[in-house]
Amino acid sequence: MRLLLDENVSKPLHQALTAFVLGHELVHLLDLDRWSGTRDEKLYLQAAAEGFHVILTNDARQMQRPREVQAIAASGLHRIEYPHKHSGLIGIGLAVATIAAGLPIALALLAEADGQRLVTLRSIDPAPASRLRVIDPAAAPPKYWPDSI
Repeated sequence: MRLLLDENVSKPLHQALTAFVLGHELVHLLDLDRWSGTRDEKLYLQAAAEGFHVILTNDARQMQRPREVQAIAASGLHRIEYPHKHSGLIGIGLAVATIAAGLPIALALLAEADGQRLVTLRSIDPAPASRLRVIDPAAAPPKYWPDSI
C-alpha cells in the first residue's frame, strides 16, 4: 500500500516508521513538491489522484469538520488516525509505540477491506505505572537478593 503521512506527522516519526513498516511505501507530505500547506478538503482528493491508498494523520478534529469529512468520503482513501497529545521525546516515543503496535494490524485489515475504512489507533498508556515497574531492592528485595549489598 502507498501511505501518505500528513503534515502533522513529525519527520522523526516518519524515519522511525520506515524501519518497521516494510512492504509499503511511506511518503511524507513535506517531501512532496508544493504539497505543504494543502488544505485537507483538497488533500484527500489530490492524494487519491496521485495513487495513495491511506493517509496517516494526527488530526483528530478532521472528523468533526463537515467539509473535511465529505472530502475524506469522496476520496475513497483509508484514513488512519493516531492520538498524540504529548510533546518532546516522550511524545515521539508514545507515538512510535502506538503506531508500531497498531499500524501493521491496521494495514493487514485494510489490505482485505472491500471498501473505505476509518481507523483510529489506540494510544499506548503513558502513565508510569503502566509503562514500567520500579523496584527498590533495599525496601522490597527480590527473591535471592543478597543481604550484603
